Amino acid sequence: MQIARGLKALRARARLTQSEVAKHAGVSVGTVNRYETWQDRAKLRIPTVRAIADTCGATSDELDTLIQLVRNQENGWWMDHPAVPEVLDPLMSFEDVAEYEHVFANALVPGLLQTPRYALALHEAQDVRTGADAIASKVDARVKRQAILERTPALHLWVVLDDAVLRRRVGGVDVMAEQLDHLYAMAQRPNVDIQILQFTAGAHAAGSGGHFLILGRDDTGDPLGNVSVVYLELHKRGLYLDAPTDVQSYKLMFDYLRSQAADTSASLQLLAEARQELNR
Repeated sequence: MQIARGLKALRARARLTQSEVAKHAGVSVGTVNRYETWQDRAKLRIPTVRAIADTCGATSDELDTLIQLVRNQENGWWMDHPAVPEVLDPLMSFEDVAEYEHVFANALVPGLLQTPRYALALHEAQDVRTGADAIASKVDARVKRQAILERTPALHLWVVLDDAVLRRRVGGVDVMAEQLDHLYAMAQRPNVDIQILQFTAGAHAAGSGGHFLILGRDDTGDPLGNVSVVYLELHKRGLYLDAPTDVQSYKLMFDYLRSQAADTSASLQLLAEARQELNR
């Protein structure tokens, strides 16, 4: 999506049509259209991106940014992992270059904070009629994705968890107790903030909407290097939004959710209390 947006912006700046770009870049009009509309994203080729960008007068910095984005996508571990569906490829790519990720979770612990046993219980419940090996592969993919929190510089993760996330006993008492212990430990890391949106808060900014993520990176020196996208998790697919009005709307919603949730210190106490309730 970021590559497509960049190529489209370059062409608009150059005031060229897709046909004109195709003619000078030595590719078909269909190819230009596919690259600008984010189709066949797993098959992007550096020479093609370079040809299109050069034709549109990209600067050397802009060209380097676009090529690096393609390389990041090509080299991602998720590209060859059998358990990562195509719809999640872009999410992994965005996380790879993002500086921060903001998550609202209304029912389940977000994937970046799940323990392996919690993830296993989820997949066993939702992937009915799926073999044990395939489910184990999905859990492996989820755990590998969490390495993004260990990189340097680390991704900053800010999560607002609805109270329901703490009360739903995924996998039973033992699995949930381990998961709550993990949340408590992660919440004390400098690159992770967790806030609990209590039932007592009543109606909130997300209304009846569900789980969403905002991924971002602000690069004032290189507009093509900016990342700003919303990912909506649906039952069988994901939806990506990058229109500025859409992203701004979700950012505003997340700001209000943070203000309506307990602060990080109080949320730590709430996590500890939820954990203690499992011992009763």
